[in-house]
Amino acid sequence: MNKTAIIIPSRLDAIRLPNKPLELINNKEMILHVYEAAKKTNMGEVYVATPDQKIIDLIKDSGGKAVLTSLDHQTGTDRVYEVFKNQLNSEPDIIVNLQGDMPNIDPNDIINLVSYMKEEKCDIGTLASSFNSDKEIADENNVKVVVSEKLKTNEFAQAKDFFRTKENYENFYHHVGIYVFTNKALVRYVRLKRSKLELERKLEQLRALENSMTIHVGYINSSPMSVDTKNDLLEVRKIMEKNG
Repeated sequence: MNKTAIIIPSRLDAIRLPNKPLELINNKEMILHVYEAAKKTNMGEVYVATPDQKIIDLIKDSGGKAVLTSLDHQTGTDRVYEVFKNQLNSEPDIIVNLQGDMPNIDPNDIINLVSYMKEEKCDIGTLASSFNSDKEIADENNVKVVVSEKLKTNEFAQAKDFFRTKENYENFYHHVGIYVFTNKALVRYVRLKRSKLELERKLEQLRALENSMTIHVGYINSSPMSVDTKNDLLEVRKIMEKNG
C-alpha cells in the first residue's frame, strides 16, 4: 500500500510576521485554512508539526491532529521529519511538507502533485505558477524556480535553480511552497549538512539540488499566496474574502 502523510510545519516566531499562523482570515486562523485544505485532499493523515502550544491547542480544539516538536529544528523539513519518524514510525511512502502560510492553496493541486510522486520519477516534487507582474518578480519574498523547459498545465519539468532576486533566466516561475518527498528522499535529505546556497539564499530546497537530488516542478493555474509580510496578509484576506 502506498501510504501518504501530509505534515504542516508551523511556528509563531517568524521574523517577518510573528504569530502569523494565528492571524484571522474570514474569522478563521490561517493555520486552520491550511489544515482544512490538506484534509480535503483525502490523501492520508494530516498533522501540524509545531513547537508552540498555542498552535497545538487550536488544531486539537478544532478536531485536528498536532504534534509538539523540538524547539531546536533549523528548518521546517526537520520538523516534518520528526513527526514522520516518531509519530508515523517512518512508514509513509509519500510525505507532503505543506507550508503553513498558504491559506488559499487549492486541494486539487496537492492531489495532483501526490499522484505524480507515486510514479517515482524524482526525489522531490513541488509546484509553480506564473508571475502576474514585474512587481511580483522584483519582490524577493517571492521565490523563483528555473526549470529545464517551459511548463504547461499539469506537466512537470526538472528544477535547475531557486532564487529570490530578479535574474535573467529563461523558463522561470513563481515557486509554490509545497514539497513532496519519497520516503528514501526525506531520510536522505535530513541527514545532509545544510549547504552553501541554502544558507546564502535562505532556501532549504537548494540543499537537495546541491547534493544531486532531483526535484520536479509541476505547473498550476492558481496562484496560492505565501504569507510572509503584513502586506501579504492584507492581500490574501482580500482574495479570500472575495471568494468567500
